[in-house]
Amino acid sequence: MTPEQVYSPAEDSDLLLRAALREVRPTDRVLEVGTGSGYVAEGVMGLAASVVATDINPHAVATARARGVDAVRTDLIRGLSGPFDLILFNPPYLPTLPAERMDDWLEYALDGGPTGRVVIERFVAEAGRVLPDLGRILLLVSSLTDPDAVRELFAGQGFVSFIVDTEAIGGETLYVIRAMRDLCRMRG
Repeated sequence: MTPEQVYSPAEDSDLLLRAALREVRPTDRVLEVGTGSGYVAEGVMGLAASVVATDINPHAVATARARGVDAVRTDLIRGLSGPFDLILFNPPYLPTLPAERMDDWLEYALDGGPTGRVVIERFVAEAGRVLPDLGRILLLVSSLTDPDAVRELFAGQGFVSFIVDTEAIGGETLYVIRAMRDLCRMRG
């Protein structure tokens, strides 16, 4: 059971887990950022060499730990040294105006700021620090977040990215973006 202050697994969680199950390798050191209930991290445990998860929400960390996930309370990847071969992230991607804020722990899982990309921008800027040259990122975004703008953020940090899975849910489409360092650009 998930406490009401923790994001419960939903269609987006299922989509990210589906993509992760296709991507994960037995030698991978996996990091799930913003684990929430720990559903996705738990789903890849036993398929990778190691799985670690983070969340800023103390209730989420406790819930993930109850599932057996090695969860750390931190903001995104702050304080982690890595390296992690595969990073999974279902970020807060809903465009949220200041007047719409809830000011509770669950808000950290939902509030993407006015563009829906505020947390994503921070993550993309920081992720390379803990990712080896051949590491991969799976990031879930919504049509409300503008996947092309997210891919431009990755490009600006020296990554190539492409969409590996999609699912239409209600009035939006969910996308899983796979990003890797652009090694040709790094060597060029």
